[in-house]
Amino acid sequence: MAIVEKIKSIGYWLYIFGANSSCKLPIHYIRHGLLRHVFRVGLSKTAIIYCGCRFFYPWGVKIGENSIVGNHAFLDGRKGITIGNNVNIAGEVRIYTMEHDIYSPVFGGAGAPVAINDWAYIGSRVTILPGVVIGEGAVVASGAVVTRSVAPWCLVGGVPAKFIQERPQVHYQLNTSNRAYFQ
Repeated sequence: MAIVEKIKSIGYWLYIFGANSSCKLPIHYIRHGLLRHVFRVGLSKTAIIYCGCRFFYPWGVKIGENSIVGNHAFLDGRKGITIGNNVNIAGEVRIYTMEHDIYSPVFGGAGAPVAINDWAYIGSRVTILPGVVIGEGAVVASGAVVTRSVAPWCLVGGVPAKFIQERPQVHYQLNTSNRAYFQ
């Protein structure tokens, strides 16, 4: 068995037995290396995932350039999560791609992928449900529960999340000052 296959096999068993239940390694480049190469997260080299982030099916998660995922976030990659470029996701955010179908006679599952487009900002303790698309530049206020897709360049908040106001179109690049430190 080649060394790469052994590493993948070890990574699989670590994941199964809960070693990835919370990515608590305090050193970014080691954590990112494990996430990219062992747990197969589609993580760009300029993205940052902070300590304590948890994954379900990490290989279903793709994170774009200069994007940030805050501490203690939960990403459910079973149906796929795509996070664009320069997206800022605050701490303790929950993104789900599967849920129980309460109308199913066997209480089966239902799900759909989630997409968060470029320049979006997700506040702390937000919950995003399956099938939601967060538009380019949209802002989701802290504590919101997003049950429907969010239009580009607007602010939403509340439970369930509703339109609050428009946001001006701004184009920025996240974590450029810390790039050398985090790679």
